[in-house]
Amino acid sequence: MNITEVTNYLEELAPLHYAEDFDNVGLLVGNPETIVTGVLVTLDTLEETVNEAIAKKCNLIISFHPIIFSGLKKITGRSYVERVVLKAIQNNIAIYATHTALDNSKNGVSAKMCEVLGLENTQILIPKKGIIKKLTTFVPMQNAAALRATLFAAGAGNIGNYDQCSFSAEGTGTFRGNESSNPVIGEKGKTHTESETQISVVLESKNETSILNALKKQHPYEEVAYDIMTTENVHQDIGMGMVGELPKEMDAKEFLLFLKKTMQTDCVRHSELLHKKIKKVAVLGGAGSFAIADAKRAGADAYVSADFKYHEFFKAEKNILLADIGHYESEQFTKTLLVDYLKKKISNFAVVLSEKSTIYINFDTRIDDYGELDQTSTQIRRTGYFAENYTGGDEVEVTVIDNYEYEEVNWKLAVEWRYALN
Repeated sequence: MNITEVTNYLEELAPLHYAEDFDNVGLLVGNPETIVTGVLVTLDTLEETVNEAIAKKCNLIISFHPIIFSGLKKITGRSYVERVVLKAIQNNIAIYATHTALDNSKNGVSAKMCEVLGLENTQILIPKKGIIKKLTTFVPMQNAAALRATLFAAGAGNIGNYDQCSFSAEGTGTFRGNESSNPVIGEKGKTHTESETQISVVLESKNETSILNALKKQHPYEEVAYDIMTTENVHQDIGMGMVGELPKEMDAKEFLLFLKKTMQTDCVRHSELLHKKIKKVAVLGGAGSFAIADAKRAGADAYVSADFKYHEFFKAEKNILLADIGHYESEQFTKTLLVDYLKKKISNFAVVLSEKSTIYINFDTRIDDYGELDQTSTQIRRTGYFAENYTGGDEVEVTVIDNYEYEEVNWKLAVEWRYALN
């Protein structure tokens, strides 16, 4: 099995056209015709990741995040990106990235978060635009049924839980072929009038090429008249984030403890605790502050994501609990998702889950008897990574998370700090 055959399976799960315009997904390094000896699945592709692939005799790395995000003008080894690419090329290792293509998949990153949290009745939080197109064509009435069936077989006419959806109208078409034409109906040089059926079907952009090929193959005319337009309709099964319901409602503190334990994080940064139960929960893997308003519109009691900035916590506005669990923590189960999926599709070579963690986090709790932080910790505080909310000034009310137990106190400065070394 070559690389293309493996990545075709991946693109059934996360078609590349699902990716955001800014992203860089697909095969980033390597020859697509290379025969695969083994697959290493990782969240990020770093130098140690390539070393692990070499040691485990895997010549294809499937990474969630792309190692090459913008263009490379030189590959000299000056940066970690260049070193990774250089080492991969030198060792004939291919690198493939899914990133926002998998983010936007119905069974992707956010779906896995919902699974881990046990959320029920899930749906897409931000359905994606620009995915649904409409094809309109014109065909002699006697050929309409056959053409319609052909378009359906190629993937046209699917809307949500329904398929074979179309609209037809009857009318009269005219055409005249020039001297170079070879008309199937009518004569060259003479205007011909034909009773025709107008057929309109919706389609996903990923199927456009195959549907057009089917249209041209089945249509009786030498020149096929058709229109394709991108609709403003959103695709309810494709998009960023998800929202669902907990099996049993929890109070805010209980939910945060559950979140910390379930998502395997040592720190949860959150907005003001509200005196209401948590039942409906929105999630989005990775940096998700852009979806705060969407989570509120969806009626979520809590929104779980990562990389919220200081002032973005104020957007909670006392009607939603915002919980930042960390970028890595929100996406960590993506590796397992990809491995499980590929193992179901492929059995003739190994699909390996990377043992290397790509998170570099240090925890500093240099606090004596709930006192002041030492100088080192004060410097860490200035990086802006707070365990809980910091309102400014010398006094701050915090919620302490330690061994899954809460204690509310007033301290000088803050209590638990988390920061990235790299």
